[in-house]
Amino acid sequence: MNFPLVMLSLLVLTATIWVLDRILLSRYRDSDDKDPWWVEYSKSFFPVILLVFCLRSFLVEPFKIPSGSMIPTLKIGDFILVNKFTYGIRFPVLNVKLVEMNLPQRGDVMVFKYPVNPKIDYIKRVIGLPGDEVSYINKKLKINGQNIVIKALGDDLERDFSSQRKKRYYETIDENTFKVQVKENVPPIRLSSVRSFQGRENCTFERSGFSCKIPENHYFVLGDNRDSSSDSRYWGFVPEKNIVGKAFFVWWNFNDFKRVGTRIM
Repeated sequence: MNFPLVMLSLLVLTATIWVLDRILLSRYRDSDDKDPWWVEYSKSFFPVILLVFCLRSFLVEPFKIPSGSMIPTLKIGDFILVNKFTYGIRFPVLNVKLVEMNLPQRGDVMVFKYPVNPKIDYIKRVIGLPGDEVSYINKKLKINGQNIVIKALGDDLERDFSSQRKKRYYETIDENTFKVQVKENVPPIRLSSVRSFQGRENCTFERSGFSCKIPENHYFVLGDNRDSSSDSRYWGFVPEKNIVGKAFFVWWNFNDFKRVGTRIM
């Protein structure tokens, strides 16, 4: 369901009824008559719908994390808040930018419309900016030929259903430091899963990894759970027009109350 479109439709409907009643319909009722139920409901719900619509469209919007692609930064079941104006104010539903503000930075955790199916919202970390060259060879990340600084956290002996041992480490890109998780003995890319996408001619793929030159007005994103993430390695670059906002806060998790209040770094 396209929630912004539903909200916009309800907003237009209730506003139209309210205005029509005020300037036309009320004239045909006696002063002692009650408003019709559909007029009364419209008057009651219009301010609430307007407030919610403005908050979600221009300030903050809640999202729920459905997968583990951003572990350890985000856990399954996290309810997060996304800043809608950090990267510019956009017209709701159409997602057309109205006011230019900041641009995404390397290391930002960004929500965007999935390029393969824009009806779906995705969340990943921004790794490469327009014009950057990103490579991930033998699980070593480089941006514009420079190795990304990492600091090992040691083995995480907890195993998942695949019995693969996981390793976690800090990764620093520009001034952003965050945790990344990888699995031993898992290749850096599954070549059979790489799609045909716009700009693929800017990339080279091998068993050892990949290298991509990012086109203008596009961004390269990866999941922090590197070996369990569907990201730019597989479906390509994120167009600027698909950007929704920057994730910044975990406000709830039914399974882990300690997550509440976590800042997203």
